[in-house]
Amino acid sequence: MARSATYKVHFKRRREGKTNYNQRYRLVDLDKTRMVVRVTSNHTIVQLVKIGENGDETLVSANSKQLKQYGWLGNGKNTSAAYLTGYLFGKKALAEGYDETILDIGLQPSIRGTKIYATLKGVLDAGVYVPHNEVVLPEESRIRGEHIAEYAKSMDDEEKNAKFANYIRCGLSPEEIPDHFESVKSKIDEATQWAKDQIDQTTRTTLIDSILK
Repeated sequence: MARSATYKVHFKRRREGKTNYNQRYRLVDLDKTRMVVRVTSNHTIVQLVKIGENGDETLVSANSKQLKQYGWLGNGKNTSAAYLTGYLFGKKALAEGYDETILDIGLQPSIRGTKIYATLKGVLDAGVYVPHNEVVLPEESRIRGEHIAEYAKSMDDEEKNAKFANYIRCGLSPEEIPDHFESVKSKIDEATQWAKDQIDQTTRTTLIDSILK
C-alpha cells in the first residue's frame, strides 16, 4: 500500500477501469452532446448524452436488442448488428432534432474497422454528422456480411450446418445475410420515417392550435 504523503486515491470509476476522467473533462469542455458507444459481449449500445445539473442525461438511445423489432434474425454482437444499431440510433436522433454530435468510446481501444466504428458508420449513413477519420471505418462488404456469405458458400452442407447452427436455428441462411441486412435497414427507414412524420404532424397541429387560440 502506498504510504507517501502525496499519494492520491483515484475516483472509484477510474480504479474500476470504467471512466477516463482526463478524456471526460476534454469532452465536457466542448459543451456538445456525446454519442456514447459501448460494445458488450452480446450487444451494442448507443446513447446520445448531454451534461445536466445532476450528471449525464440520455436524450436518445438504441441497442442491438431492438433490431428484432425490425426482423433481424442474426445475433446482436456482430459487425452487421453494430452498424444497424448505429443506423437506428442515427434515425431516431434525427427524428428528435439532433443532427450533430461527437463520439465517446470511453476506455475501449480505438482500433480501425471494429464494431465501434461499424456503429459510427451506421450513424453517419443515417445522416448525423460526427467528426471522424474515414480510415477507421470498416468496409461496406464486411458491414453487409458478404464475407460470411462467401465463406458459407465454400462449405458443404454438413460443415455449414455445424458452423452456422445459431443462424440456421433462427431461420437465417448465412448466404442470405447481405440481403437480410438490406431488408432490415429498409424496415428501419420505413419505421423511423413514419415516426418522424407523426412528430411533424403533431408539431404542425400544435402550432396551428396556438395560432387559432
